[in-house]
Amino acid sequence: MSSSSLSSAPGFVFKRANREAMQRLATSLRPLRQLGMMGSKPSRSASISSRFKSSAAVPEEPELGEFLDYMEKLKNYERVGVPLGAGTDTDDGFDLGRMRRLLQRLGNPHKQFKAVHIAGTKGKGSTASFISNILREEGYSVGCYTSPHLLSIRERISVGRSGDPVSAGLLKKVFCEVKEIIDQSIEQEKGALSHFEVFTALAYLLFSEERVDIAVIEAGLGGARDATNVICSTELVTSSKQFGVSSVVVIGGPFESHIECIIRHKASLMKSMVISACDPGIQKTLKWLRMEEDGKPSQTCDIFITLPNVNLHLLGAHQLQNAVTATCTALCLRDQEKTRLLGRSQFLTQMEVSSIGLSGTTILIDGAHTEASAKGLAEVIRMVQPDGVLAFLVAMASDKDHLAFARQLLSGRRPELILLTEVSIAGGRSRIALASTLKEAWTKALLESGADLVDIGIMDDEKAIEDHGSCSLITSDPNKMMLASCKNASILDSVKLADQLLKSRSRDQPALIVITGSLHVVSSLLAALRH
Repeated sequence: MSSSSLSSAPGFVFKRANREAMQRLATSLRPLRQLGMMGSKPSRSASISSRFKSSAAVPEEPELGEFLDYMEKLKNYERVGVPLGAGTDTDDGFDLGRMRRLLQRLGNPHKQFKAVHIAGTKGKGSTASFISNILREEGYSVGCYTSPHLLSIRERISVGRSGDPVSAGLLKKVFCEVKEIIDQSIEQEKGALSHFEVFTALAYLLFSEERVDIAVIEAGLGGARDATNVICSTELVTSSKQFGVSSVVVIGGPFESHIECIIRHKASLMKSMVISACDPGIQKTLKWLRMEEDGKPSQTCDIFITLPNVNLHLLGAHQLQNAVTATCTALCLRDQEKTRLLGRSQFLTQMEVSSIGLSGTTILIDGAHTEASAKGLAEVIRMVQPDGVLAFLVAMASDKDHLAFARQLLSGRRPELILLTEVSIAGGRSRIALASTLKEAWTKALLESGADLVDIGIMDDEKAIEDHGSCSLITSDPNKMMLASCKNASILDSVKLADQLLKSRSRDQPALIVITGSLHVVSSLLAALRH
C-alpha cells in the first residue's frame, strides 16, 4: 500500500499502520489480561468485531433533531473547506488552545483513558477499524472516533464491545448534560469553536463516562492543530486497568529516514513504545482472492514478522516455544474477515443493484479521493475484475488533486467510460468540484496516457442516449474511450446513465461500474438506495 507523508509537527501519536503492526499491538496487550489487569474477558459470542455489524447505512434518529440543529449552526470546515495553513503550527493555524480550554471546562475527559491516535492522509479509518476490532476480539471495551460519516453522525463514535454506532439516546444524553457548558465556551471563545471541535469533545466525554479500556482516535482535519491532538499526552490517570505504556507509536510508512527520525523523536518525548510496521523482518504476500457466500470478495495473504528483543520472565527454551505459540495465535488474521467499512471497496448486493433498475452489472463503491488511494483502488479493480467492460463514475471535492487522482486511477485497467458528475460535499455546495473542472483534469490525464477518446459532451437525465446528438460518436468506434459529463441528474440517474453508456459498447461481457472520488458521492448513493 502506498504511503503518504506525515506532518513533522508535534501531536501525531500514530501514523497509518498496516495489519502487521496492529496485530503486534494486540499481542502487547494480551499479557495484561492474563495478569488480571483488564478485568474478566467476555465470551466470544458476546464480542462483535466489526465496526458495524453489517454494511447497512445508519439513518439519523428523530430524537437527535435538537442536537443536529445545534451542531448545524457551528462552523463546519468539512463543508466549507479547511483554510490554507490551518493545520500548521503557525499564526495561520487553528487555535488548539480553545480545544484545551473547552475540555478543561468539561473536566478534561481526554485524560481519563488510554488512546491510540491515528494520523496521516490516507487509510486512517480502515486502520482504526482494524485496531478496534482486534481489541474488541480480545474482550476490551473500546471507544472509536473516526470521520467523516456517510449517513449518520452517530457513525463517527462507537463505544463498548459491540462496535455499533453510538445510540441516539446516549449521544443526546451526553449533549444535554453539557450543553450549558458548551454554550458558555462558544460565547467565551467568541463563536470560534467549530463543529469538529465540539463533537470531538463530546466523543472524549462519552469515552470517559463509559469508562472504555482504550480509545482509538482518528485525526480529522489534520496537521499540528487538529482538535484530536490534545490526546497526545502522558498525563494519564492511574487506573487499575493499566496498559503498561501511556501511548503507542506505530510507524506505518515506509518513510524517508528523516521523517522516521522525527516520529521516533516525538515518541521518545512522550515516553511511548514504538512499533515499526516496516521492519525488514516483516514480509507480506497476497495469495488469492475469493468470493464469500454473501457475494463479497476477500483476499488471503501470508504475513511473516520478526519480533526482536522480546523479554520473557518465564525462563527456559520450552517457555520460548510457548511464547512463539502464543504470539502466532495472537497474530492470526482470520477474525479480520469481519472488518468491513461502508464505502471502502464495497460491492453493492445484487438486490441493491436491482433496486436501481440494473441487471448484469457489478457496482463497486469506494471513497478514494487522493493519489495514493486511487492507486490502491486501481489495484483492487485489476484484482476483482481483470476482464469485461469498465466505467468510472467520478465526483470530487474542489480542494483535491484531480489530475493526480485521474492519473493513478488510469494506471490500472483502462475504462471504456469515464462519467463525471457533481454531488454536494458535507451537505453544502461550496466545495463541489464542477464536472467541467474534473473534465479538464481527466482530459489531460487521458492525453498523457495516449488514450484514444471520444468526448460525448454534457448529458443529463432528460436525454436518453438514443436521443442524444452524439449517439453516432458513441457507437462509431468501439475502441475509443468515452468521456462524458453529467449535470442536473441525481446520483441514481447518473449510475443508470453509466450503465446505459457502458452496455452500448458490449452487452456480452461482464460490466463493472466504479463509483469513486469522494466519500460524499458514496454517501449520496447509499442514501438514495435507502430511500
